[in-house]
Amino acid sequence: MPDSTIIQADWPAPSRVHALTTTRRLPGNSPPPFDAFNLGLRSGEDESTVRANRVLLERAFALPSSPRWLHQVHGDRVLRLTSEVLDGEPQADAAFTSAPGVVLVILTADCLPILVCADDGSEIAAIHAGWRGLAAGVIDACVRRMATPPARLLAWLGPGIGAASYEVGVEVREVLLRHDAAAETAFAPTHPGHWLCDLYALARRRLSVLGVARVFGGGIDSCADPRFYSHRRDGARSGRMASLIWIAASPESA
Repeated sequence: MPDSTIIQADWPAPSRVHALTTTRRLPGNSPPPFDAFNLGLRSGEDESTVRANRVLLERAFALPSSPRWLHQVHGDRVLRLTSEVLDGEPQADAAFTSAPGVVLVILTADCLPILVCADDGSEIAAIHAGWRGLAAGVIDACVRRMATPPARLLAWLGPGIGAASYEVGVEVREVLLRHDAAAETAFAPTHPGHWLCDLYALARRRLSVLGVARVFGGGIDSCADPRFYSHRRDGARSGRMASLIWIAASPESA
């Protein structure tokens, strides 16, 4: 695939760990306003079109299994997944596994996708972290359930809305500060009752508090970059990108 159609995770993960985020520029079936590679079933696009794009996704990247799609609800539920195939799309906003060949996936359109792996490639996780998920403690919940100690984890922050594009009101700020008062540094005042909110800074702080010191990525603004879907920019008719992570089934496939 051409580099412009995907974002490869730029981190020193073991070679058997594969991690990437799709863009809307992959050749898909979605007509405007979703053109062309929408992967979100709950985005308002015809379901058959989205499912056709999901089939293309599996083929384009020769995935070792179908992604374990989740019904994301901006909460803190975390699933431990095995090679057993899921029945439908369970409600959760994070998942982790140590099973090779299991493809974890998070859908976003401004929320922050966080991909995590053990430094020896033995365990991986995928986290959906918008402001509600951050306030609910989804990062904490996932890292604490993983078998790998936080000091041995690496994290990559995929494409999400940048601080320059993300103005929030007093309600959002107060909710996030109730979760972590020291996170005030992630907010920059604009006009009375409004602040620019840095989701990347909030995520880095939570990871640091938990003991995850090696954090990468975080330099893309999905709202400002037309390669990505953005709910803030496009409203309810926005599609969804997918952030994927899996452990190669064998060293030969790494």
